[in-house]
Amino acid sequence: MSRYSRFREPSLEFREGSLRSLVGLVLISSSLTGCGEQALPPAIIAPTAPAKPDTIEANVLPRVKFLDITEAAGLHFVHHNGAQGEKLLPETMGSGVAFLDYDGDGDADLFLVNSDQWPGAAADSRSTQALYRNDGTGRFDDVTAQVGLNVRLYGMGVAVGDYDNDGDPDLYLTALGGGHLFRNDDAGSRFVDVTAATNAQAPADWLTSAAFFDLENDGDLDLFICGYINWSAKVDRSQNFQLTGTGQGRAYGPPTAFGGARCILLRNDGGKFSDVSAEAGIAIRTADLKVPMAKSLGVAPYDVDGDGLVDLAVANDTVPNFFFHNRGGGRFDEIGISAGIALDRDGTARAGMGIDWAQFKNDGSLGLAIGNFANEMTALYVTDERASLQFSDLANLYGLGAPTQPPLTFGLFFFDYDLDGRLDLLSTNGHLESDIAKVQATATYAQSAQLFWNTGRPGRSLFVAIGPEVAGPDLFRPIVGRGSAYADIDGDGDLDVVMTSNGGPARLFRNEGGSNQHWLRLTLNGKASNRDAIGAEVTVKADSLVQTRQLFTAKGYLSSVERPLTFGLGSRNHVDVLTVRWPSGKVLELKDLKADRVYLVDEDEGIR
Repeated sequence: MSRYSRFREPSLEFREGSLRSLVGLVLISSSLTGCGEQALPPAIIAPTAPAKPDTIEANVLPRVKFLDITEAAGLHFVHHNGAQGEKLLPETMGSGVAFLDYDGDGDADLFLVNSDQWPGAAADSRSTQALYRNDGTGRFDDVTAQVGLNVRLYGMGVAVGDYDNDGDPDLYLTALGGGHLFRNDDAGSRFVDVTAATNAQAPADWLTSAAFFDLENDGDLDLFICGYINWSAKVDRSQNFQLTGTGQGRAYGPPTAFGGARCILLRNDGGKFSDVSAEAGIAIRTADLKVPMAKSLGVAPYDVDGDGLVDLAVANDTVPNFFFHNRGGGRFDEIGISAGIALDRDGTARAGMGIDWAQFKNDGSLGLAIGNFANEMTALYVTDERASLQFSDLANLYGLGAPTQPPLTFGLFFFDYDLDGRLDLLSTNGHLESDIAKVQATATYAQSAQLFWNTGRPGRSLFVAIGPEVAGPDLFRPIVGRGSAYADIDGDGDLDVVMTSNGGPARLFRNEGGSNQHWLRLTLNGKASNRDAIGAEVTVKADSLVQTRQLFTAKGYLSSVERPLTFGLGSRNHVDVLTVRWPSGKVLELKDLKADRVYLVDEDEGIR
């Protein structure tokens, strides 16, 4: 039995089949415990017939290339998953990456999550976590041991946030076996494991993505943690997962072979955490068996309806995605099905991985992108009326449907790589099974990333795939892609990219050409709000161009992007008005800002 072939039982299929029977029995026709009755909304379905976009003239394509500078930048990280042929599922799922300024010098440093050997295997000193310090030019030095992060655990993901409001970023690592909080002491001189002291350990389960956000706008950062499946090596080994017809022995098993887990919400109470998952309404259980339902791999915070409270979208693997609507008082309603983001157009749960929100049309509408399994296109749930909390999957309508169907997408985020003022999309792809080509002739284990340029045009011409002939070959060389993040590593204003590879080396790509356009970068410091200003909303108006971003660093799959916000301005050399809506409710307006500068904005003092 494998996730790439049919169940032995009639009518049920993994992934490439329908899963309709499974979903119908367990998920769709019944309500979810803890979130009330959910009626399926009237279907608003985007066209599904693939259509070629209008021809985009070569002379209007971005003159931007991505250059692989991994070796030149001093990055030597290799992900170790402990695989020795047993094909235990955690081996193929990691790992994440984060950009952060850990030492406060204004440069984007780089943290990479590592996994480990399995118990009983020979120790490998290379299986520690890794922190690389940026010298300001995009050259990195390994400072892992120096700062105390040479720790070994079966790591998965990382969240970055200043949980104690002391002015430097702390790290929360998710892992097989629980979570780990490392406090940044003395502006990066040392990271200290304060998991037990702060009650931040979370259950000893398989944890994946995590996100810092301010649950109640009380000025400190709380923490949402994704739980994946109820996994054990014993159960995994006991099941005969096979790549059907290959005679090659075991395959990695599907999540459908394991029970669900629960997501966790840790409320920050003055530097110590309390598990408020149950009372907050995020410990979702199945309606029939009353067991944990989540099989969560990605989380994206966003104030969707503009009420000043942060909501949460969660990408689930083979069960419906969650949408936790923050109703205040520390309580959420799970409305994924009624909001339209839980399922595909046929009412089937997909296999969600990376996830990100964006106002990608610059017209007030909002989109939620979710990367899915092979032969399941990337979802792009869009609403034109944010307050309605009603979304439709418009991936086909906007040009993302057919191109994203073949690959298996893990990392995914919106960013403006050419600084034209429109958010583009980058997908990091890679399969789970090294022998996948033996059962699917068109599939590969290592896969190319996909870069979608936002043209600003209507319909299927909105997102256009950019390939190696335009952006250079480096970004598209196949890897077993997992996590990804972006930052301006060399201070030139454009956004560079890092990707992790399961069981392989991380790759670092420098953006060459993006800075040919004008830009503005913004670092926010909260006072009444949390120090990182996580959850702040910034609107930039430059002539007729209006862009809005919300500040959250948790994006994609297991990963975290830099905290500064980057706004591309195209040919415009100034910003007319910049408005910051802080989590505290305070509104700050700044006028007549020059382009091509980095601004530090304080909640009380304005520009510093």
